[in-house]
Amino acid sequence: MPTVIAGDVHSNLEALRAVLAHAEALGPVDAVWCPGDIVGYGPDPSAVLGELRARRLTAVAGNHDLAACGRMDTDDFNAAAARAAEWTAARLSFAEVDFLHSLPMTAVRGDFTIVHGSLREPVWEYLLSDEDALAQFERQATPYSIVGHSHLPFWIEEEPAGGTPRFRGPNDGTRVELGKRRLIINPGSVGQPRDADPRASYVLYDDQAATLTWHRVEYDVEETQRKMRLAGLDAWLIERLSAGL
Repeated sequence: MPTVIAGDVHSNLEALRAVLAHAEALGPVDAVWCPGDIVGYGPDPSAVLGELRARRLTAVAGNHDLAACGRMDTDDFNAAAARAAEWTAARLSFAEVDFLHSLPMTAVRGDFTIVHGSLREPVWEYLLSDEDALAQFERQATPYSIVGHSHLPFWIEEEPAGGTPRFRGPNDGTRVELGKRRLIINPGSVGQPRDADPRASYVLYDDQAATLTWHRVEYDVEETQRKMRLAGLDAWLIERLSAGL
């Protein structure tokens, strides 16, 4: 059965529920794979953790997850992100902190290696350049890897003989067949897209058809923003959701 690949959820319950409902409307979903940053920025960390943990979840640690559970300080965060991390940490239960603390830096599921940033620097590297992609492929022991962190949906094809990797940007409904070349996959962000499209982004992996399909899903942005205002989270974090930036 298909697997939902959903990263950078960032405590956005409305976006996550919309993604899961969209995927389940297409057919039974076997599991959810998350390349990090389940929490941070948004207003519903506990509810988001509950939704994901109620499913067959494989997740790795993102920088916001590590900050929320005390495995990382926020010295390298911008001021708004640091305040959101502190707000999140103060609202998690002991069990939720333990769960985030237990997340690995990488995970392997079949032909896929899952990591937040990159295999070279699992937490902080934004994999966005040709050099970054080459370094990833050098370290990638599986045919495919899944990354997050940049909040940008894309896939990268490995070129023979160390040629320049090919970055590709998907549209809603773009389907990629597996098996031809090694790939790096970014599903985009569920909870805080940054490609000027405010719709939640995720990938549906069909292991029977050997395909990846990118989807964009409308969600109630205004409700998430209302909750963020009530929580006293930074205006910049609230406003950017409307523009997908």
